Amino acid sequence: MSDARDGAPEEAADAADPAADGGHDPAPSTHTVRLELVDEPGQLLAALQPIANNGGNLLSIYHERGNKTPRGRIPVEVDFEATTERFEGIVEALREEGITVMQAGTERYAEEITLVLFGHLIDTDLSDTLSRIEASASASVADVSLAAPQGTEEVSSARLRLEARSGETSEAIAAVREIADEKELRVVAPLVGVEA
Repeated sequence: MSDARDGAPEEAADAADPAADGGHDPAPSTHTVRLELVDEPGQLLAALQPIANNGGNLLSIYHERGNKTPRGRIPVEVDFEATTERFEGIVEALREEGITVMQAGTERYAEEITLVLFGHLIDTDLSDTLSRIEASASASVADVSLAAPQGTEEVSSARLRLEARSGETSEAIAAVREIADEKELRVVAPLVGVEA
């Protein structure tokens, strides 16, 4: 004879009843979000809180502390279990907290563009060039690789990886070209909007 106080009959009822967890799908799936965090104490905890508060079950965190973006931010990848409905709520809650969500599941919130600048990058203040690209509403600089084989006073090149808002790659490239023209730099950029 089973006593209801030992919890066995109630657990069996909960497992069979989809309404037991508030009507959510009882079979959560694994989701991944890629975040970009400011390098300040408490930012990782602040990013994890909306996941926990909205029913996500954390599985793993890949915190790329030594791999900062040019903006000085830290990429973080978080895997967790949640139902589809809860996953959407988690992404929304992260954004409401001001956390940059670069990718959620298979949906990317930024398109990547790789281009090359060459000319007198050092003399024309590469830091200013990058800051002005960042100030553009269409793109942010995700990665920079500078090559100056003949010294800083000669022609150099920089490979830039930009992240643009979805559908705004043409605007991002146009903004880079405008800055480059002003500084007499050349741009090698991918063709956008051309069918192969």
